[in-house]
Amino acid sequence: MNIKIIVPVEDDMGLSAQLAEHFGRAPFYALISLDENKQITNVETIRNMGEHFGGEGHMHDHILKSKPDVIITPGMGPRGLSNFQRERIAVLKANANTLKEVIDAYKSGTLQEITEGCLHPHHH
Repeated sequence: MNIKIIVPVEDDMGLSAQLAEHFGRAPFYALISLDENKQITNVETIRNMGEHFGGEGHMHDHILKSKPDVIITPGMGPRGLSNFQRERIAVLKANANTLKEVIDAYKSGTLQEITEGCLHPHHH
């Protein structure tokens, strides 16, 4: 069984990409596929197409079309969180600075679930 993970990132630098502080305002999103052994089989980056970046709608609605299994982010607003929870997509709290570090943390099982959305757009 493959696992599809989405992580908000600041740049298009593959596994070296820096994590974005907040899901909906990230410039990019990394889409990572893991195989049944939790080995990375694909890393793709897509640009934020939501209203915060000149597109339409909220990025969490666009992300749902990718059918992710897991979202890993430092923070997310209540609307995005409730949309993912309703679709039974796990939303986990990032505990690292780069995409590689956060995927390694996911593979080791050290990430905690986010249960409450934040009301401010930036985290420190």
